[in-house]
Amino acid sequence: MIALLTVSSACVVVLSKNILRSVFALLFTLFGIAGLFLYLHADFLAATQVLIYVGGVLVLLLFGIMLTQKMVEADVRSGQIQFAPTLVAMGILFIFLLFMIFQTPWDVKGIADFEQNQFGTGTTSAIGTLLMTEWLLPFEIASILLLAALVGAVSIARTRRPIE
Repeated sequence: MIALLTVSSACVVVLSKNILRSVFALLFTLFGIAGLFLYLHADFLAATQVLIYVGGVLVLLLFGIMLTQKMVEADVRSGQIQFAPTLVAMGILFIFLLFMIFQTPWDVKGIADFEQNQFGTGTTSAIGTLLMTEWLLPFEIASILLLAALVGAVSIARTRRPIE
């Protein structure tokens, strides 16, 4: 049911003419993806999906659409729908995915293996423990690089340009 919700709402995102309807369908798509992550016992990815994409990006899109005048009624689809190239691309992608699925040696684990990892808890606790022990230095270097990029972006954005 969650996969059906995800795929059907993704189709509404792509096929809808109303941009507001597309954004609300994207909400259900992103929640469906988070639900699929939960079924895969990836609780950290599910929480990240909800916090970042649903809580941040989607709300930003909604505010952008709602605060832009005459954007709600905008027709976002072009008049040209090219079914033949789309079907060819989908067929090639589908064959590639089937090839990858059947050629990959999947390491299947039982549910007990997921619930009892080396830390004895779920994936969120394991990721947090690894980030604060074994991967602390790369984690801190990445945070300093992101902070430097943020400061650089703010300084570029605040640079005063001469009035012409």
